[in-house]
Amino acid sequence: MFASFPVNKDNVKKAEVNVETTTVKVESPTIDPTVTDGVANEDALTPIAAAGYDKWVAVAFWFFLGWPFAAHRWYAKKPVWANILYIITLGGLGIWSIIDLINILTDNF
Repeated sequence: MFASFPVNKDNVKKAEVNVETTTVKVESPTIDPTVTDGVANEDALTPIAAAGYDKWVAVAFWFFLGWPFAAHRWYAKKPVWANILYIITLGGLGIWSIIDLINILTDNF
């Protein structure tokens, strides 16, 4: 995809060609030492992806953005349909919201 403003497509094509990879050689008596495994830098875990779920972040989302946006549910990767239903019903008229908070605090969310 390209941005909505004019982009020089020649520069974009040049950037796509310059992908760096890292080669890892493994030497072991049970593994063939001539085998190499190429891993692209994009495949490495980022600190954000490795961090995962933190219940106190979810509580902060529940407190500040829970009622209008269901931010704590999006953060916990709940199904999209359930998040939209939560927003439409205003957190199940407050009942689902309280249940969500209890489940977050007891690590059952």
